[in-house]
Amino acid sequence: MEDVREEELSRGLLQFIQDSPSVFHVIDNMKKRLEEAGFEERRERDHWELRPGGAYYVTRNDSSLIAFRLPQVFAAEGECPFQGYHIVAAHSDSPTFKVKALPETVAEKQYVRLNVEKYGGMILSTWLDRPLSVAGRVAVRRSDGGVDMRLVNLDRDLLVIPNLAVHMNRDVNKGYEYNPQTDMLPLMGLLPENPDGEAKESGPQGMLLREIAGQLGILPEDILDGDLYLYVREKGRVLGSRGELILSPKLDDLQCVYAGLEGFVSAVSEKYANVLAVFDNEEVGSGTRQGADSTFLEDVLLRIQDSMGYGPSVYRQLVAGSFLISADNAHAVHPAYPEKADITNRPVLGGGIVIKYHGGQKYTSDAMSAAQMKLWCERAGVPCQTFANRSDMVGGSTLGNISTAHVSLASVDIGLPQLAMHSAVETGSSRDTAYAVAVFERFWQE
Repeated sequence: MEDVREEELSRGLLQFIQDSPSVFHVIDNMKKRLEEAGFEERRERDHWELRPGGAYYVTRNDSSLIAFRLPQVFAAEGECPFQGYHIVAAHSDSPTFKVKALPETVAEKQYVRLNVEKYGGMILSTWLDRPLSVAGRVAVRRSDGGVDMRLVNLDRDLLVIPNLAVHMNRDVNKGYEYNPQTDMLPLMGLLPENPDGEAKESGPQGMLLREIAGQLGILPEDILDGDLYLYVREKGRVLGSRGELILSPKLDDLQCVYAGLEGFVSAVSEKYANVLAVFDNEEVGSGTRQGADSTFLEDVLLRIQDSMGYGPSVYRQLVAGSFLISADNAHAVHPAYPEKADITNRPVLGGGIVIKYHGGQKYTSDAMSAAQMKLWCERAGVPCQTFANRSDMVGGSTLGNISTAHVSLASVDIGLPQLAMHSAVETGSSRDTAYAVAVFERFWQE
């Protein structure tokens, strides 16, 4: 990889993450990038008219997106129009805290805290003593009685989850179990005072709502509901003795989302329809209408073949000739805990694409699909490595086997190696971003 390209992609990745404090911002930023590259939006509730060589995208819930580019030339009538779909799938969400309804609570008649709950499995302690804020979307009342969805990012240092002093918890460094309801509620500020200087005894319900309304220039009562989440204010950065490392929130899985987007926008294939699918809710099981365990991918592929006038048989032919790369970051060997890694499959930061295997099929890689992935890496001049869990440890799952339960096609699970997965900030390698872009470009240009 050229150092200039690597540096450019690292800066782009970190900016993309900074501009994407919630899943809704991830998809909004993807839409902007796709439209700049000439992609046209299609809505699920509309009739689709597609053309050979056309480039399109569709969203669901404003938190998942599927983009696709069709080949320039279709086959003759009576034949399959092209050979199949080349798909890369990743996910837009990361572990965080979701803000509950009626979120403000008061402690000691002075401290205003937000009532939040866990979203996904995070390392709780890493969220302590960091500047935090709130982002997401709100449903706003329209004058005609309808509802508009508005993006929200309270782009300032607003919250903190303060630790308990070591003097009051002498065993904290021996291991401490944090309670999400009592230990992890963020401090928003101090209760406003009455004119006489005394703190109000009534709760400050609506404080966060007023903050959001003020930013949007609307009345608080016009906000009907919202999907709001905490995010870490710390900006991602490049570090290491040669700038070879990156430290950032949300590397899992925005590193794969960004690499997929960069590899996708300019790739054109003569034989395959290229597809980039980014799903929400992977961190909580994918079982939503916008998750990988929904009909979203299947619906879009069916709409493509329907718009071209082909029947179900052609759809099945296309799927049979298709391939899915499920891209979700992977665990690198930890320098302080090498014994936690498998004894032979030990990926490292900067070592290239990680092909993931699992005997229980939580990862879909098999001999055929892994071999194909290795060939694409070879053709792109990119190294690859392998990952498997220790046989006595339970690992996580990802998008591949969930997606292929709805669309039965060949699939491989890969990731980019990282440390501290599901921490508030994670560590990866800038080189691996460039490797992923190169491989995805090669895959989509076949």
